[in-house]
Amino acid sequence: MRTQSAQNRDARAVTASRPFTVIGHRGARGHAPENTLLSIDTAIRLGADWVEIDVQHHDGELWLMHDLTLDRTTNGRGLLTAHPAAALRRLDAGDGEGIPTLAEALDLIEQRVGVNVELKSWNGCANAVAACLREYIADGWPAERFLVSSFHLPELWEFKQLLPEVPLGALYCGVPLDWAGLAAELGAQTLNISDEFVDARLIADAHARGLALYVYTVNDETRLRTLWQMGVDGVFTDYPDRALAAVGSEVRE
Repeated sequence: MRTQSAQNRDARAVTASRPFTVIGHRGARGHAPENTLLSIDTAIRLGADWVEIDVQHHDGELWLMHDLTLDRTTNGRGLLTAHPAAALRRLDAGDGEGIPTLAEALDLIEQRVGVNVELKSWNGCANAVAACLREYIADGWPAERFLVSSFHLPELWEFKQLLPEVPLGALYCGVPLDWAGLAAELGAQTLNISDEFVDARLIADAHARGLALYVYTVNDETRLRTLWQMGVDGVFTDYPDRALAAVGSEVRE
């Protein structure tokens, strides 16, 4: 009969062999203004595997902006959609950075990392993002280097009809009654869930359905290690450097 210590060593070896994806949240918002080119470049320099950016469609452009309003992250006021493109171009999004477009972000990234595009608006956002990503795929970007996600699942479903080769991430802020069932029904490749709702049964169900499970937004190193040990596949973090330090080089892809 094998001893408990031998079983524990084997369990640690299996955990250490699993890939663990570090996703820079809004770039690296712990180090630079969120959703700016500076934040994205910082995340890449810190070693993130992927960057996550928020996108809204307005006035013919796809703007990198999380909030529907400008007040928190720029020197502007009111709804983003209340301002024409020319006015948005003049705003300061922090440290002298402007509000970039999705195309500007992708041109900066140049396939150095994967890109999670979160749809933050609806009624046309899916169509505009699909048209943009289609051009980059035609120029040589692998479709699997993109992940399109949203809490607005009907908008995510619309995107799937437009560009089915790009993987989807279903965003949840709770644990559904059918566990990961809805994400699987949607045809998503990842289930992205808030840290406060991580559940061992949800992790197991996601994996049984062939889904990766990513957790947002995790900045504490002890919590990062705990989630890795629980079996999650990756985290969104404001500090990619902390996540890399927490899980160690032995789990890097």
